[in-house]
Amino acid sequence: MLDVEGRTLETTADGFLVDPANWDEQVAAVLAAGIPIELTEAHWEIIRFIRAYYLRFHHLPNNRMFVKAVQKEFGAEKGNSRYLHRLFPESPVKYACLIGGLPKPPGCI
Repeated sequence: MLDVEGRTLETTADGFLVDPANWDEQVAAVLAAGIPIELTEAHWEIIRFIRAYYLRFHHLPNNRMFVKAVQKEFGAEKGNSRYLHRLFPESPVKYACLIGGLPKPPGCI
């Protein structure tokens, strides 16, 4: 469970929102604080991108697809593993999805 400004939101055992419709930027900030990641505009850019990707394609990419999709959208400077790992240590696609209120991506432990 996650408490955000008087709202109690159901989460999975891994901390992902059960209902992505409950997501907003306040929820994202609470989810990020639990990792802990302090969100910057660079984080928001990737979070908004992965949310748009999910809404458009109705699935989540694996890590390789994620990096390639970010590269296609934002260029090689941002579409590489080093940049994404600086923003989201350990697993960029996992933590971008978690903070973005999306389901757990395929292949994430």
